[in-house]
Amino acid sequence: MSRIGKKPIPIPAGVTVAVEPEAVHITGPRGGLSERKNRDIEVRLEGEELLVTRPTDRAEHRALHGLTRSLIANMVQGVTSGFTKTLEIQGVGYRAALKGSDLELALGYSHPVPVKAPTGIEFEVPQPTRIIIKGNDKQQVGQIAAVIRKYRPPEPYKGKGIRYEGEYVARKVGKRA
Repeated sequence: MSRIGKKPIPIPAGVTVAVEPEAVHITGPRGGLSERKNRDIEVRLEGEELLVTRPTDRAEHRALHGLTRSLIANMVQGVTSGFTKTLEIQGVGYRAALKGSDLELALGYSHPVPVKAPTGIEFEVPQPTRIIIKGNDKQQVGQIAAVIRKYRPPEPYKGKGIRYEGEYVARKVGKRA
C-alpha cells in the first residue's frame, strides 16, 4: 500500500524532471542537478507536481521518504532561484577580496588565505567585510560557507572572526583585576 504522507512538490514552468529507478534529474533556467534515491521510495510526475511515496510506514521508509522529498524540493528551488549564504567578517584588518572568481581573505595571519571557487559556486564581495556565496546546490553552498567560517570562527571575548549573517555570538567577560 502506497502512502503519500508529505505534500507534493510543485514544478514551475521551464523545469524538466527525469525520474529513473535510482536517480532523479532536474534541469531548469539556472542549470541541472541530479540526486540518487533509494529504490524503495517512488517518485512520479503527475501533471505539474512531483509525488514522493513510500511503500510502508516503517521508520526507515518514513525517514527516507522525508529525506528524498526535501532533497528533490531543494533541487527544484536550486535550478529556479538558487541559494545564497551571507558571511560577515568582524575584526580590525580582517577583509575579503575577489581575485578573479576566487576569494582572498586577510584574517590576521601572516599570509592571505585563498579560497578557490568550486564549479557551480560564485562569490560576491559587496563590502570588504561581507561575503555572499551563491549556487544551485544547497548542500554545496552551505559546505563552502562552513569551510570559509572555519578559517577564523568568531571568538567569544571580542567577537572577532567570520560569522553567518545574523548569527549571535555569546560574549564572555575577560579577566578582572
